[in-house]
Amino acid sequence: MSVPFVPPEETPPAEGSTSSAHPDGADGGIWEHPMIWVSLIVAGAVLGSLFFLFRFLGF
Repeated sequence: MSVPFVPPEETPPAEGSTSSAHPDGADGGIWEHPMIWVSLIVAGAVLGSLFFLFRFLGF
């Protein structure tokens, strides 16, 4: 047999990574808190719709 048997719990020598898995941290920046941007977009849409509503009603 040319390839030695590797037990199921072990990684064969030429495959995978020997480092342990770890969770990646947050990217940060402006995308760390997307609800801020969503709230700004919603507030702009509400203000825009109120402008046209008041214009339609004649205020």
